[in-house]
Amino acid sequence: MRNLAEQFLRFCSVGVLAAIGHYGTLVLLVAGLAFRPVPSALAAYLVGGVISYAFNYRWVFSSAKQHRVAVPQFVSVAAVGFVLTGVSMSILTGSIGLHWFAAQLATTGLVMLWSFVANRLWTFGAPGGAGR
Repeated sequence: MRNLAEQFLRFCSVGVLAAIGHYGTLVLLVAGLAFRPVPSALAAYLVGGVISYAFNYRWVFSSAKQHRVAVPQFVSVAAVGFVLTGVSMSILTGSIGLHWFAAQLATTGLVMLWSFVANRLWTFGAPGGAGR
């Protein structure tokens, strides 16, 4: 079993890889193709999610769960993160008037904390316990 600090550092490393996919997609859509920020952020979230699952399953949490169990749980956690992304981006870029990129940075922090806790305890964790 990895200790919490090592697991979190690995999770953050995977987050960097997922963020490259996420932010690359976001910048391409908003700055390159002039799409609106909120739907672009949501599309980018999906790209980062695919990267995240692959590395978190094996490298971060060393999950023994079958994919048929872990994938729906991961998707559930990601769905909550997806909603958090949409709501956060809407509030930060709309009501508050923050630039879309700064709003995405703040949103990333919020969703990262949610995802680590939920995936560690539920998605990739042993039944009834925390992740390995």
